[in-house]
Amino acid sequence: MKDQSTGCYHNLISKVGETMYDVAIIGAGVVGTLIARSLAKYELKIIILDKENDVACGATKANSALIHAGYDAPFDSLRGQLNAKGNELYTQLSKELNFSFERIGSLVLGEGSEDYKTLERLYENGIKLNIPGLKLIDREELALMEPGVNVKFQHALYAPTAGITEPWEVAIAACENAMDNGVELRLNYAVNSIKKDNFKYRINDEIETKLVINCAGIYADYIYSLISPNQDRVKLSARRGQYYLLDKSASNIVKHILFTCPTEKGKGTIISPTAHGNIIIGPNSEQVQKDDTSTTFTGLFEVLGKARKMISEVPVELNIANFSGIRAEPSTRDFIIEESNEKRFVNVAGIKSPGLSSAPAIAEYVTDLVLQIYQRESWVVEKNKVFSPLRKARYHFASLSSDKQEHLIKLDPRFAHIICRCETISEAEIVDAIHRNCGAKTINGVKRRVRPGAGRCQGGFCGPKIIDILSRELNIDRTKVEHERGGSYPIMKERKYEKL
Repeated sequence: MKDQSTGCYHNLISKVGETMYDVAIIGAGVVGTLIARSLAKYELKIIILDKENDVACGATKANSALIHAGYDAPFDSLRGQLNAKGNELYTQLSKELNFSFERIGSLVLGEGSEDYKTLERLYENGIKLNIPGLKLIDREELALMEPGVNVKFQHALYAPTAGITEPWEVAIAACENAMDNGVELRLNYAVNSIKKDNFKYRINDEIETKLVINCAGIYADYIYSLISPNQDRVKLSARRGQYYLLDKSASNIVKHILFTCPTEKGKGTIISPTAHGNIIIGPNSEQVQKDDTSTTFTGLFEVLGKARKMISEVPVELNIANFSGIRAEPSTRDFIIEESNEKRFVNVAGIKSPGLSSAPAIAEYVTDLVLQIYQRESWVVEKNKVFSPLRKARYHFASLSSDKQEHLIKLDPRFAHIICRCETISEAEIVDAIHRNCGAKTINGVKRRVRPGAGRCQGGFCGPKIIDILSRELNIDRTKVEHERGGSYPIMKERKYEKL
């Protein structure tokens, strides 16, 4: 890419063995990966950096997995505007990237007169944001839609455009498509220093880039402080939410996403189907340290108590997993998406709920911001004429007809080898997930992509088999296969036994 003001080609080799990038994105969550995919529509040399050993290892992997309709965030806030737009974009995005997405609708439940005032406020806010189909309903209609809801709830706000998805799969799909279109991904890469040198930034004294996009989630304040030590614009605190995940046999307890009325701490506890037929319950909201993703008896008891106010019969005996996630709470109470005082350094920070819902619109917003910066700097940027928005669909062997299954088995006998009995996942599906761009390198990385270990036994049966497949396909020793983050080795040492 030629800089017209200087005549220099900035994305040529800057030093021996080094490449000059046009854009470096720090953070490979759903926001960072969707931004990378959006920018890949232009002839830009882009790299994504993340300190973890996989994408989607932060807030993206542990949240409610909902695409909010968009009535909650104030209509005059960036959150409100981007949620409304992001929700709309998910239909086309899910088709292009082949991830699960279904609009099942949401209900915010109201108990008394004060709750009804809250529902009216949400409705009026949603109307200002042009949220389609919003409706205030009475007890009779609510009972028809959700017979199991506690009789004390006399009103509800219905939003038909609310949906469910897999947030980690959105990020994986976006990153895979971005890489198919030329974006580079560097994992296990912690950013510890950023230096500015005229027209470029130098990350960790080795990666040079014209522009930095800070999408580092809960650590976005730290990343910004590396270039602006006295900054007070990006101030983030951590709020933890804890969850229950129920077995698929509990799937009939609700059909829609159920919310309690929102409070200052968040949108309230939810009970909702998931994209794969489970039931998710949570979260609560607790201020914690940034790396504290533990679950606690107190927190889970709080979640269960709120859920039982919505429907009295919560089959907690069908719980198969508990987890918690961290969201970044900004001091501004709104998304921070802007070029910082350090020119060509863009902060995308404080992306709390509805961050997942807003992510596609955030990607478009940041892309427009980058193009404005290029125009200001008199840099030329062309459309990528060979950009493809389509991602090859994954195989879902269990959902196919018997004829199609037999056809696949003839093509690849590994489809006949079922590794995960709970989710009916074949060896061929796992191998495919490993060898794609942005492929799985860990046990949980495989789980996020094709779901072995996500069922009732939580990997008790298939876990050792997945270790064997990863070891074979990545050509590494079984003791080097990680469960999740760096150093999480399920097998510490191989033992060999002599025959008696």
